[in-house]
Amino acid sequence: MSRLLDEHRKGALPAFRDATLFKVVYAWGMRASEAVGLDITDFYRNPKAPQFGEFGVMQIRHGKSSRGGPPKRRAVVTLFDWAVDALQEYVEQVRPLMVRDGSTALWLSERGTRLRTRELETRFATYRTALGLDEVLTPHALRHSYVTHLIESGVDPAFVQRQVGHLHQSTTAIYTGVSADYMNTMMSQAIERTRLRPSDEEGAGR
Repeated sequence: MSRLLDEHRKGALPAFRDATLFKVVYAWGMRASEAVGLDITDFYRNPKAPQFGEFGVMQIRHGKSSRGGPPKRRAVVTLFDWAVDALQEYVEQVRPLMVRDGSTALWLSERGTRLRTRELETRFATYRTALGLDEVLTPHALRHSYVTHLIESGVDPAFVQRQVGHLHQSTTAIYTGVSADYMNTMMSQAIERTRLRPSDEEGAGR
C-alpha cells in the first residue's frame, strides 16, 4: 500500500482508508455509526497500557441511544497492537492527504468531508462482492466477530459487555457465535471438571 501511495495511484487513498477503517471497526468492536462519528481527538493514553501510546483508549461519543435518549458515550480500551499500528499509519500518512478545511473527522470521503454510515456500508458491500463473500455479511458482522473472538479467548464476558456498550449481558451473549472447535474444547473441559477422580470417589464414600 505504501508503494501505491508513493506512486499516487488512483483510488489508493480511499482503499488505504477502507482497509484501516474495517480493522478499527473490528479491533474496537464498533457499530458503523460509531466509527464514522470518530474524531482524531477521540483517543488518549491508557497508563495501564503505555505500549499503545496515544491510542490506549477510544472515546466513543455517538453510541447507540436508549429510546428517546441522547447518544451514549463510552470508553473502549485498546487490546490489539496491530490495530494501533494500522491506525497510526493512516493518521500520519493518509489522512493528511484527504483532509479539507480543518475537519477533525477521523474518516474522510474523497471530497474531504466526514465519511457517512451509508458510504461505509456501500464500500464494505463492494469488497464483499469482489471477494465472493455471503451477502448476509455487513460491517456489523465485524462487531459480532470481536465479541465472539474475545469470548473464545477466555475474556471475562462482563468486560466484553462494557467494551461494546451493552446494557445487558444477555445482549452480548446473543452476539456470540462460537466456533465448533471452541464448543468441543468447552465440552471436553466440562466433562473433565465434572468427572470425579478415583481419590475423590473414595473420599465421597467415607
